[in-house]
Formats: sequence, structure tokens, C-alpha cells
Amino acid sequence: MNAALQALPHPDISTVAADGRALRTALGQFATGITVVTTRAAEGQFVGLTVNSFSALSLEPPLVLWSLRLSSPSLSAFEAAPRFVVNVLAEAQVEVSRRFALPLADKFDGVAHAENAWGLPLLHGATAWFECRTVSCQHTGDHALFIAEVERFTLSDAAPLLFHAGGYFALGSRL
Repeated sequence: MNAALQALPHPDISTVAADGRALRTALGQFATGITVVTTRAAEGQFVGLTVNSFSALSLEPPLVLWSLRLSSPSLSAFEAAPRFVVNVLAEAQVEVSRRFALPLADKFDGVAHAENAWGLPLLHGATAWFECRTVSCQHTGDHALFIAEVERFTLSDAAPLLFHAGGYFALGSRL
């Protein structure tokens, strides 16, 4: 075995996994992009929230996924909605990310947006938009996992907003 590998500490996995805060910190070491997922509730109002669990799943067919905490007040709206939009935030949209992470009555107030062909909100200034049709939603652990087919997408030249270890970052130089 490589001497460098032998020198690495091997924590007791069961102890570390049992500590929720430590697990959250370790997961935070994975840098992600920031999205705001939006839809329209059955009653007609817009619903949106900040999400960093967004990921590509398949190119053929074009599928994406994201997850939402089961205790989220927005869960029922997303479970009932046949479609949603994933707005990939640009680095200039830190305040948009923060706004949609708060429990506000109208998160869209003061946020520039337009409606797509299905009447769902597209946030102005995003670096990409994925207009999606929900394929499945399953409850796993303490989250609901949404899998959706991308029906349309748009992208811009704006640099993405990144999140790492509890903080926001702008994309530096490409390596």
C-alpha cells in the first residue's frame, strides 16, 4: 500500500455518520451550482425555492433530478405540479438565492421574471433554464426525489453562482 495512503486517518464511519452536523459539513465539501426551482401551485400562485441538489441524470432521454426536504412547505405544490423550471443562478444572483431560501409570503416580489409557455416563472439573469415535466417523485429518507424530462432549455454566457462549505463563490479561472 502507498505510504501516503497509510498515513491518512480512517475515522469510525458509524460514529461520523451518526453525527448529522459533521455529515452536513462533509457533504458541504462538494461544490455545487445554485438553482431556484419554480412552479405554479394549483391555486395559481408562483412557488419557488433555492436548491443545490440539482443534477443531470440522462442525456437520452434528457432527464434531470433534484430533491426537496419532506418538511418543506413547498412540497405539496411541487408534488401536484406536472411541470417546473430549474433556473441556474448566475454569480450576480446571490441575493436571489438568499431570497428564495427564506420563508417569505411572496418570494417573487421584486425579482424580475417572465412566464414560459406553461405559465411558469423564468427568473431573469439566470445562466440557464431547464423547463421540465415531472416523470417521478419518490420519498426517500427525509427528502422527495424529483426526476423530470427536460422539454426545453435555454442558456446564456453568464458565469454560474457556486456554493461550497456554506458560502457563495464566483467561478474563478478554468483549470
